[in-house]
Amino acid sequence: MELKIGNRKIGINHEPFIIAEMSGNHNQSLDRALAIVEAAAEAGADAIKLQTYTADTMTLDIHEGDFFIEDDKNLWQGNSLYHLYQQAYTPWEWHQTIFEKCKELGLLAFSSPFDETAVDFLEKLNVPAYKIASFENVDLPLIKRVAKTGKPMIISTGMATAAELDDAVKAARNEGCKDLILLTCTSTYPATPENTNLRTMPHMKELFNCQVGLSDHTMGVGVAVASVALGATVIEKHFTLARADGGVDSAFSMEPPELKQLKEETTRAWQSLGEINYGPVADEIASLKHRRSLYIAADIQKGEALTKDNIKAIRPGLGLPTKYYEMILGKKVIRSVKKGEPLTFDLLMESELS
Repeated sequence: MELKIGNRKIGINHEPFIIAEMSGNHNQSLDRALAIVEAAAEAGADAIKLQTYTADTMTLDIHEGDFFIEDDKNLWQGNSLYHLYQQAYTPWEWHQTIFEKCKELGLLAFSSPFDETAVDFLEKLNVPAYKIASFENVDLPLIKRVAKTGKPMIISTGMATAAELDDAVKAARNEGCKDLILLTCTSTYPATPENTNLRTMPHMKELFNCQVGLSDHTMGVGVAVASVALGATVIEKHFTLARADGGVDSAFSMEPPELKQLKEETTRAWQSLGEINYGPVADEIASLKHRRSLYIAADIQKGEALTKDNIKAIRPGLGLPTKYYEMILGKKVIRSVKKGEPLTFDLLMESELS
Protein backbone atom coordinates (compact mmCIF):
# COMPACT_ATOMS: atom_id res chain seq x y z
CA MET A 1 0.00 0.00 0.00
CA GLU A 2 3.04 2.25 -0.33
CA LEU A 3 2.61 5.43 -2.40
CA LYS A 4 4.66 8.44 -3.43
CA ILE A 5 4.06 12.16 -3.21
CA GLY A 6 6.70 13.83 -5.32
CA ASN A 7 9.93 12.08 -4.42
CA ARG A 8 8.78 10.95 -0.97
CA LYS A 9 7.67 7.40 -0.29
CA ILE A 10 4.82 7.14 2.19
CA GLY A 11 3.79 3.99 4.04
CA ILE A 12 4.26 1.98 7.20
CA ASN A 13 7.82 1.11 6.16
CA HIS A 14 8.81 4.78 6.13
CA GLU A 15 8.96 7.34 8.92
CA PRO A 16 5.80 9.48 9.22
CA PHE A 17 5.32 12.17 6.59
CA ILE A 18 5.00 15.49 8.44
CA ILE A 19 2.94 18.28 6.87
CA ALA A 20 3.21 21.83 8.22
CA GLU A 21 -0.10 23.56 7.46
CA MET A 22 0.48 27.29 6.91
CA SER A 23 -3.19 28.23 6.51
CA GLY A 24 -3.62 31.94 7.36
CA ASN A 25 -0.64 32.16 9.70
CA HIS A 26 1.21 34.36 7.19
CA ASN A 27 -1.00 37.22 8.46
CA GLN A 28 -1.16 38.61 4.92
CA SER A 29 2.61 39.04 4.66
CA LEU A 30 4.51 37.22 1.92
CA ASP A 31 7.77 37.74 3.80
CA ARG A 32 6.22 36.02 6.82
CA ALA A 33 4.94 33.19 4.62
CA LEU A 34 8.46 32.59 3.30
CA ALA A 35 9.85 32.75 6.84
CA ILE A 36 7.33 30.06 7.85
CA VAL A 37 8.61 27.87 5.01
CA GLU A 38 12.21 28.35 6.18
CA ALA A 39 11.30 27.55 9.80
CA ALA A 40 9.38 24.43 8.76
CA ALA A 41 12.32 23.16 6.72
CA GLU A 42 14.73 23.78 9.59
CA ALA A 43 12.41 21.97 12.02
CA GLY A 44 12.32 18.87 9.79
CA ALA A 45 8.91 19.02 8.12
CA ASP A 46 8.48 17.07 4.90
CA ALA A 47 5.91 19.34 3.29
CA ILE A 48 4.16 22.71 3.46
CA LYS A 49 0.46 22.87 2.74
CA LEU A 50 -1.49 25.97 1.76
CA GLN A 51 -5.21 26.59 1.36
CA THR A 52 -6.35 27.88 -2.01
CA TYR A 53 -9.53 29.97 -2.01
CA THR A 54 -10.77 33.54 -1.92
CA ALA A 55 -13.54 34.99 0.22
CA ASP A 56 -15.76 35.02 -2.88
CA THR A 57 -15.16 31.33 -3.66
CA MET A 58 -16.01 30.42 -0.06
CA THR A 59 -19.12 32.42 0.80
CA LEU A 60 -21.25 35.49 0.07
CA ASP A 61 -20.37 39.08 0.95
CA ILE A 62 -23.03 39.26 3.67
CA HIS A 63 -22.26 40.25 7.26
CA GLU A 64 -25.34 39.21 9.18
CA GLY A 65 -27.65 36.28 9.90
CA ASP A 66 -26.35 32.91 8.72
CA PHE A 67 -23.14 34.56 7.54
CA PHE A 68 -22.11 35.97 10.94
CA ILE A 69 -20.39 33.92 13.67
CA GLU A 70 -22.12 34.49 17.01
CA ASP A 71 -21.11 31.33 18.88
CA ASP A 72 -18.95 32.46 21.84
CA LYS A 73 -17.33 29.00 21.91
CA ASN A 74 -16.06 29.57 18.38
CA LEU A 75 -12.49 30.80 18.00
CA TRP A 76 -13.65 33.20 15.30
CA GLN A 77 -16.72 34.58 17.10
CA GLY A 78 -17.65 38.13 16.10
CA ASN A 79 -16.56 37.79 12.45
CA SER A 80 -18.61 37.42 9.33
CA LEU A 81 -17.56 34.43 7.23
CA TYR A 82 -16.59 36.77 4.40
CA HIS A 83 -14.38 38.91 6.62
CA LEU A 84 -12.76 35.81 8.17
CA TYR A 85 -11.83 34.38 4.77
CA GLN A 86 -10.51 37.75 3.66
CA GLN A 87 -8.10 37.65 6.62
CA ALA A 88 -7.14 34.01 6.22
CA TYR A 89 -6.77 33.41 2.49
CA THR A 90 -3.40 33.05 0.81
CA PRO A 91 -3.22 35.34 -2.23
CA TRP A 92 -3.06 33.18 -5.32
CA GLU A 93 -0.23 35.27 -6.75
CA TRP A 94 1.92 34.16 -3.78
CA HIS A 95 1.57 30.44 -4.44
CA GLN A 96 4.32 30.08 -7.02
CA THR A 97 6.81 32.08 -4.95
CA ILE A 98 6.04 29.99 -1.86
CA PHE A 99 6.27 26.74 -3.82
CA GLU A 100 9.63 27.79 -5.31
CA LYS A 101 10.97 28.53 -1.83
CA CYS A 102 9.82 25.07 -0.70
CA LYS A 103 11.59 23.42 -3.62
CA GLU A 104 14.76 25.37 -2.85
CA LEU A 105 14.70 24.06 0.74
CA GLY A 106 13.80 20.46 -0.13
CA LEU A 107 10.17 20.64 1.02
CA LEU A 108 7.22 19.35 -0.95
CA ALA A 109 4.42 21.88 -1.39
CA PHE A 110 0.76 21.40 -2.18
CA SER A 111 -2.61 22.78 -1.15
CA SER A 112 -6.24 22.28 -0.21
CA PRO A 113 -8.46 23.58 -3.01
CA PHE A 114 -11.96 24.68 -2.04
CA ASP A 115 -13.58 24.83 -5.45
CA GLU A 116 -12.92 23.76 -9.03
CA THR A 117 -11.25 27.06 -10.00
CA ALA A 118 -8.67 26.43 -7.30
CA VAL A 119 -7.97 22.96 -8.73
CA ASP A 120 -7.50 24.44 -12.20
CA PHE A 121 -5.11 27.02 -10.79
CA LEU A 122 -3.10 24.45 -8.78
CA GLU A 123 -2.82 22.17 -11.80
CA LYS A 124 -1.01 24.97 -13.63
CA LEU A 125 1.50 24.97 -10.76
CA ASN A 126 1.88 21.19 -11.08
CA VAL A 127 1.28 20.37 -7.41
CA PRO A 128 2.25 16.77 -6.52
CA ALA A 129 -0.87 16.02 -4.44
CA TYR A 130 -4.13 17.45 -3.11
CA LYS A 131 -5.67 17.71 0.33
CA ILE A 132 -9.42 17.80 0.91
CA ALA A 133 -10.31 19.65 4.11
CA SER A 134 -12.77 18.18 6.61
CA PHE A 135 -15.51 20.65 5.80
CA GLU A 136 -15.20 19.69 2.12
CA ASN A 137 -15.24 15.91 2.54
CA VAL A 138 -18.93 15.89 1.60
CA ASP A 139 -18.36 18.09 -1.49
CA LEU A 140 -18.43 15.26 -4.00
CA PRO A 141 -18.11 17.47 -7.12
CA LEU A 142 -14.86 18.90 -5.70
CA ILE A 143 -13.58 15.42 -4.80
CA LYS A 144 -14.35 14.17 -8.31
CA ARG A 145 -12.57 17.11 -9.89
CA VAL A 146 -9.45 16.51 -7.79
CA ALA A 147 -9.56 12.77 -8.47
CA LYS A 148 -9.54 13.40 -12.23
CA THR A 149 -6.05 14.87 -11.90
CA GLY A 150 -4.81 11.37 -11.06
CA LYS A 151 -2.66 12.72 -8.23
CA PRO A 152 -2.55 11.39 -4.66
CA MET A 153 -5.40 12.63 -2.48
CA ILE A 154 -5.38 13.19 1.27
CA ILE A 155 -8.82 13.59 2.82
CA SER A 156 -9.47 14.79 6.36
CA THR A 157 -12.40 12.94 7.89
CA GLY A 158 -13.60 15.47 10.48
CA MET A 159 -17.34 15.20 11.22
CA ALA A 160 -17.87 12.60 8.48
CA THR A 161 -19.95 9.51 9.14
CA ALA A 162 -18.82 6.16 7.77
CA ALA A 163 -21.48 6.49 5.08
CA GLU A 164 -20.25 9.95 4.09
CA LEU A 165 -16.68 8.70 3.93
CA ASP A 166 -17.82 5.80 1.79
CA ASP A 167 -19.39 8.30 -0.62
CA ALA A 168 -16.19 10.35 -0.71
CA VAL A 169 -13.90 7.34 -1.23
CA LYS A 170 -16.12 5.88 -3.95
CA ALA A 171 -16.32 9.26 -5.72
CA ALA A 172 -12.54 9.59 -5.64
CA ARG A 173 -11.81 6.06 -6.82
CA ASN A 174 -14.47 6.08 -9.51
CA GLU A 175 -12.89 9.19 -11.03
CA GLY A 176 -9.40 7.71 -11.13
CA CYS A 177 -7.79 8.28 -7.72
CA LYS A 178 -5.42 5.38 -7.04
CA ASP A 179 -3.44 6.81 -4.11
CA LEU A 180 -5.63 7.81 -1.16
CA ILE A 181 -4.89 8.66 2.46
CA LEU A 182 -7.60 9.32 5.05
CA LEU A 183 -6.72 11.47 8.05
CA THR A 184 -8.54 11.14 11.35
CA CYS A 185 -9.52 14.66 12.34
CA THR A 186 -11.57 16.48 14.96
CA SER A 187 -12.98 19.71 13.56
CA THR A 188 -12.71 21.77 16.72
CA TYR A 189 -10.05 24.41 17.25
CA PRO A 190 -8.13 23.54 19.33
CA ALA A 191 -9.27 19.92 19.66
CA THR A 192 -9.03 17.84 22.81
CA PRO A 193 -7.35 14.43 23.07
CA GLU A 194 -10.63 13.04 24.46
CA ASN A 195 -12.42 13.85 21.19
CA THR A 196 -9.70 12.48 18.92
CA ASN A 197 -10.67 8.77 18.98
CA LEU A 198 -7.48 7.42 17.46
CA ARG A 199 -8.80 3.85 17.59
CA THR A 200 -10.82 4.83 14.51
CA MET A 201 -7.64 4.77 12.43
CA PRO A 202 -6.95 1.03 12.12
CA HIS A 203 -10.68 0.42 11.59
CA MET A 204 -10.75 3.07 8.85
CA LYS A 205 -7.66 1.56 7.24
CA GLU A 206 -9.34 -1.83 7.04
CA LEU A 207 -12.74 -0.44 6.03
CA PHE A 208 -11.44 1.60 3.10
CA ASN A 209 -8.24 -0.31 2.26
CA CYS A 210 -6.03 2.75 2.27
CA GLN A 211 -3.33 4.46 4.28
CA VAL A 212 -4.40 6.50 7.30
CA GLY A 213 -2.99 9.38 9.28
CA LEU A 214 -3.87 12.30 11.51
CA SER A 215 -4.83 15.92 10.95
CA ASP A 216 -4.18 17.10 14.48
CA HIS A 217 -5.63 20.22 16.10
CA THR A 218 -4.67 19.25 19.66
CA MET A 219 -1.90 21.03 21.52
CA GLY A 220 1.44 19.28 22.04
CA VAL A 221 2.79 16.14 20.38
CA GLY A 222 1.30 13.35 22.50
CA VAL A 223 -1.69 12.60 20.27
CA ALA A 224 0.44 12.58 17.13
CA VAL A 225 3.01 10.22 18.68
CA ALA A 226 0.22 7.86 19.76
CA SER A 227 -1.22 7.89 16.25
CA VAL A 228 1.96 6.35 14.85
CA ALA A 229 1.43 3.26 16.99
CA LEU A 230 -2.01 2.89 15.40
CA GLY A 231 -0.74 3.11 11.84
CA ALA A 232 -0.49 6.81 10.96
CA THR A 233 1.76 7.36 7.95
CA VAL A 234 0.93 11.08 7.57
CA ILE A 235 0.62 13.73 10.29
CA GLU A 236 -0.55 17.27 9.60
CA LYS A 237 -0.29 20.13 12.10
CA HIS A 238 -0.92 23.87 11.74
CA PHE A 239 2.34 25.79 11.97
CA THR A 240 3.32 29.36 12.81
CA LEU A 241 6.44 31.28 13.77
CA ALA A 242 4.97 32.28 17.15
CA ARG A 243 1.47 32.01 18.57
CA ALA A 244 1.96 35.38 20.25
CA ASP A 245 2.07 37.01 16.81
CA GLY A 246 -1.65 36.33 16.42
CA GLY A 247 -3.52 35.30 13.31
CA VAL A 248 -6.64 33.35 12.48
CA ASP A 249 -5.14 29.92 13.28
CA SER A 250 -2.31 30.85 15.63
CA ALA A 251 -4.04 29.67 18.82
CA PHE A 252 -3.81 25.97 17.83
CA SER A 253 -0.65 26.08 15.71
CA MET A 254 2.78 24.64 16.53
CA GLU A 255 5.86 26.80 16.92
CA PRO A 256 9.26 25.78 15.42
CA PRO A 257 10.67 24.00 18.51
CA GLU A 258 7.42 22.03 18.82
CA LEU A 259 7.48 21.02 15.17
CA LYS A 260 11.06 19.82 15.59
CA GLN A 261 9.96 17.79 18.62
CA LEU A 262 7.02 16.39 16.63
CA LYS A 263 9.35 15.23 13.85
CA GLU A 264 11.81 13.65 16.29
CA GLU A 265 9.26 11.93 18.53
CA THR A 266 7.05 10.56 15.73
CA THR A 267 10.18 9.19 14.06
CA ARG A 268 11.19 7.52 17.33
CA ALA A 269 7.68 6.09 17.70
CA TRP A 270 7.85 4.69 14.15
CA GLN A 271 11.31 3.21 14.75
CA SER A 272 10.06 1.52 17.92
CA LEU A 273 7.34 -0.42 16.07
CA GLY A 274 9.86 -2.77 14.47
CA GLU A 275 8.47 -6.22 13.80
CA ILE A 276 7.07 -9.14 15.76
CA ASN A 277 10.04 -10.46 17.72
CA TYR A 278 10.69 -12.79 20.66
CA GLY A 279 14.05 -13.51 22.23
CA PRO A 280 17.08 -11.24 22.39
CA VAL A 281 17.76 -8.82 19.57
CA ALA A 282 21.37 -8.57 18.41
CA ASP A 283 22.21 -5.73 20.77
CA GLU A 284 20.92 -7.72 23.76
CA ILE A 285 23.12 -10.79 23.30
CA ALA A 286 25.86 -9.39 25.52
CA SER A 287 23.31 -8.72 28.27
CA LEU A 288 22.35 -12.39 28.60
CA LYS A 289 25.28 -12.89 30.98
CA HIS A 290 23.54 -10.62 33.48
CA ARG A 291 20.67 -13.08 34.00
CA ARG A 292 20.65 -15.27 37.11
CA SER A 293 22.00 -18.78 36.82
CA LEU A 294 23.12 -21.61 39.12
CA TYR A 295 26.56 -21.32 40.75
CA ILE A 296 28.51 -23.30 43.33
CA ALA A 297 28.23 -21.30 46.59
CA ALA A 298 30.60 -23.42 48.75
CA ASP A 299 33.48 -25.84 48.10
CA ILE A 300 32.13 -29.34 47.33
CA GLN A 301 34.03 -32.64 47.44
CA LYS A 302 33.75 -35.36 44.78
CA GLY A 303 30.60 -37.46 45.33
CA GLU A 304 28.98 -34.85 47.56
CA ALA A 305 25.34 -33.92 46.91
CA LEU A 306 24.12 -30.52 45.82
CA THR A 307 22.02 -28.75 48.46
CA LYS A 308 20.40 -25.40 49.12
CA ASP A 309 23.53 -24.47 51.06
CA ASN A 310 26.12 -25.13 48.35
CA ILE A 311 24.36 -23.86 45.20
CA LYS A 312 22.72 -20.49 44.57
CA ALA A 313 20.80 -18.72 41.84
CA ILE A 314 22.92 -15.61 41.29
CA ARG A 315 24.35 -13.40 38.61
CA PRO A 316 26.12 -13.80 36.16
CA GLY A 317 24.23 -16.07 33.78
CA LEU A 318 27.01 -18.47 32.78
CA GLY A 319 25.75 -21.48 34.76
CA LEU A 320 22.70 -23.67 34.30
CA PRO A 321 19.39 -21.78 33.97
CA THR A 322 17.57 -21.49 37.29
CA LYS A 323 14.68 -23.57 35.95
CA TYR A 324 16.85 -26.65 36.73
CA TYR A 325 17.27 -25.71 40.42
CA GLU A 326 14.77 -28.16 41.90
CA MET A 327 15.77 -30.94 39.51
CA ILE A 328 19.47 -30.95 40.50
CA LEU A 329 19.01 -30.67 44.29
CA GLY A 330 20.40 -33.88 45.85
CA LYS A 331 22.41 -34.82 42.74
CA LYS A 332 26.10 -35.73 43.27
CA VAL A 333 29.12 -34.18 41.60
CA ILE A 334 31.74 -36.23 39.75
CA ARG A 335 34.67 -34.13 40.97
CA SER A 336 35.59 -31.59 43.58
CA VAL A 337 34.23 -28.14 42.80
CA LYS A 338 35.30 -24.78 44.18
CA LYS A 339 33.03 -21.95 45.30
CA GLY A 340 32.28 -19.58 42.42
CA GLU A 341 32.31 -22.18 39.65
CA PRO A 342 29.27 -22.17 37.34
CA LEU A 343 27.13 -25.27 37.68
CA THR A 344 26.87 -27.33 34.49
CA PHE A 345 25.51 -30.77 33.70
CA ASP A 346 29.10 -31.93 33.12
CA LEU A 347 29.68 -31.77 36.90
CA LEU A 348 26.95 -34.31 37.65
CA MET A 349 27.18 -38.09 37.54
CA GLU A 350 25.42 -39.58 34.55
CA SER A 351 23.47 -41.91 36.82
CA GLU A 352 22.17 -38.89 38.68
CA LEU A 353 20.65 -37.46 35.50
CA SER A 354 18.94 -40.60 34.23
